[in-house]
Amino acid sequence: MASVAVSKDSLESDSDIHITLEDQQKINRFARHNAKWEELREDLKNKKGDLQNLEDASDDLLLVDDESAPIPFVVGEVFVHFNMEDAKEKLEEAKDKVKKDIEAIEAECTNIKTLMSDLKTQLYAKFGNSINLEAEEE
Repeated sequence: MASVAVSKDSLESDSDIHITLEDQQKINRFARHNAKWEELREDLKNKKGDLQNLEDASDDLLLVDDESAPIPFVVGEVFVHFNMEDAKEKLEEAKDKVKKDIEAIEAECTNIKTLMSDLKTQLYAKFGNSINLEAEEE
């Protein structure tokens, strides 16, 4: 997560820099966008894991010997048994939905990153090295 820090000592030593209400709002907006972006990245990671699981399940269906055997499929919190064709169809539907979710999350991440970049440019232009908007290394 990016830290948003304005060094008070460096601001006091340079009398030309004052934090206005507008500046504070920009800093707060950047922090909110950054928190949302981090949350979306976590969601994206989870969705990609879900997609991989669905693809693994599709691969496993290819290994089933008995095509007439009922295939358990999770619906909500319960297992429902489907025949092979219905199970394949449900898996494809689920994969398509997850792919659409991934695309939507990626688009939102790109949008938020653009907004953050614009705010970062404005804030660095005003505060220079007195503000840190970079992501913390873990």
